[in-house]
Amino acid sequence: MTEPRTADRGTSGDRELLPTATGAQTFAAVRTLLRHHRLLTVLAVTVLVAGTGIGLLTAPLLGRVVDLVAARRGAGALTVPMVLLLAVAVARGVATAIGQSLVARLGETVLADLRERFVGRALRLPLERVERAGSGDLTSRVTGDVTVIAKAVRQALPEFAAALLTIALTLVGLAVLDWRFLLAVLLAVPVHVLTVRWYIPRAASVYARHRVASGALQHQLLDSVGGVRTVRAFRLTAGHAQALQRRSGEAVDLALQGIRLVSGFFSRLNAGEFIGLTGVLATGFFLVDNGSVSIGTATAAALYFHSLFNPINAALFLIDDAQSAGASLARLVGVSNLPVEPEPEPGTAEKPVDGSVKVSALSHAYVDGHPVLSDVDLDVRSGERVALVGASGAGKTTLAKLVAGVHEASGGSIVLGGVEARELGPAGVRRAVTLISQEVRVFAGPLAEDLRLARPEATDEELRTALARVEALDWVEALPEGLATVVGEGGHRLTVTQAQHLALARLVLADPPIAILDEATADAGSAGARVLEAAAVRALEGRTGLMVAHRLPQAATADRVVVLDQGRVAETGTHDELVAAGGRYAALWSAWSDSRREPPREA
Repeated sequence: MTEPRTADRGTSGDRELLPTATGAQTFAAVRTLLRHHRLLTVLAVTVLVAGTGIGLLTAPLLGRVVDLVAARRGAGALTVPMVLLLAVAVARGVATAIGQSLVARLGETVLADLRERFVGRALRLPLERVERAGSGDLTSRVTGDVTVIAKAVRQALPEFAAALLTIALTLVGLAVLDWRFLLAVLLAVPVHVLTVRWYIPRAASVYARHRVASGALQHQLLDSVGGVRTVRAFRLTAGHAQALQRRSGEAVDLALQGIRLVSGFFSRLNAGEFIGLTGVLATGFFLVDNGSVSIGTATAAALYFHSLFNPINAALFLIDDAQSAGASLARLVGVSNLPVEPEPEPGTAEKPVDGSVKVSALSHAYVDGHPVLSDVDLDVRSGERVALVGASGAGKTTLAKLVAGVHEASGGSIVLGGVEARELGPAGVRRAVTLISQEVRVFAGPLAEDLRLARPEATDEELRTALARVEALDWVEALPEGLATVVGEGGHRLTVTQAQHLALARLVLADPPIAILDEATADAGSAGARVLEAAAVRALEGRTGLMVAHRLPQAATADRVVVLDQGRVAETGTHDELVAAGGRYAALWSAWSDSRREPPREA
């Protein structure tokens, strides 16, 4: 299955952005969502039409007042029109308020459906696809684009719907008064049409590019702030500052282009209002002069056109918000329409018979012509703990991610529990393999619910058992409310060691046959790393473990050590065997040992 054709599947730098839906795809998605709320849609439109129609009675009633005054009928004759004007004002206000409330409710409901659909699809995106796009692209859609659409739904959508109805029904009212008034009003239409045709293509392009620029800026911010220690260590501060300045400048330039477009847009609208009002007044003078209509009717026509100023300006002004919201909506729909991962037919898919891992002639390259892994062969027995060791860039993490299904190998095969990974499918690989990296997320909410992400049906006693297994129960019970303590954003802040403890407890609860620890103790500091290494050993009991070892003492505890060098297996054996062999691992171990040895004191 291929991805849908999109309006924008461009790249930003070396990133392949997630797709953006075409106008037709966006409209089809909205229509499908509205179909699920047909009753609310019909009710909202009906109430808005009723409120707008009632409001249009104001101009004829005022025209009637003018005719009565011109005929000198006396103050008593004005009682009925004035009472009717009051009733119209009240009825219109009530109907409009209810109608706009229903429209807002409809918009919020549809937005909620779209947001759930987007998040559900985003959470199932292949991690490789997300990494190619960059974290900023996805997060900007989840945050910025959703915010823009929500603002449009709450403010712009009700006003826009009311404005369009007012314009349509007012034109009908002008035709009822006299068709020549309608012709006079239509003199302004070419100006408005040309204005919109001038504005929309330019605005659509600017807003779409501004969304992409905002995503690139957010991606750069995440990279710079998230990797601040690396940036400082390698003295890359100036380069990152220049990149941020460039990204910010691109976003600001596009925002200024949008402001200039809006200014030109309204100057053209003012010209259209002048032409239309001049035409209505001239037509009214001519028709009253030849006795075709009364002064009151001409007054009503002028009031009708004057009442069009606000809705026309509102509708056209809200095109600005609509363009921005449309660009954001297309970005959400583009992700929501991505095809789901193919799943094997129920009952036909094979299941791993054990926790063994067999890698044959495995190769992978992120960029063509620059292989990261080349012809890697690795056979891990079920229940065996294997440490992957090597210098930075040797391919350890890439091999771990290929086994975990994060990336799809360029060549070779991966067999999990006797079944080809391709036959298992993405979901099957995720059930068989759990990957824990050094970047652990603590989700906002009660700590118990954070743990239940791994097994939703787990009881409190099972949670305590999992925590006890990784030696985390003592500090959890010492929290203010134990398992019920709110952690994460806005809650109790956990240390790096505690966050990794939670990740290991989730591993125990998920209970996969194969677990991969990708430098899961690297950020905990020396003392914390020793605690987590002991916890990791207990979490891996009864399952196959692949450990990307940042600390060589962790590798020393493994059943077997595999040394990678420039994408190939250089050595394999137990810790003692490799140290005795005097090869590459022995050199790494010697360097590690020397770095921990205290220098001799000066005499």
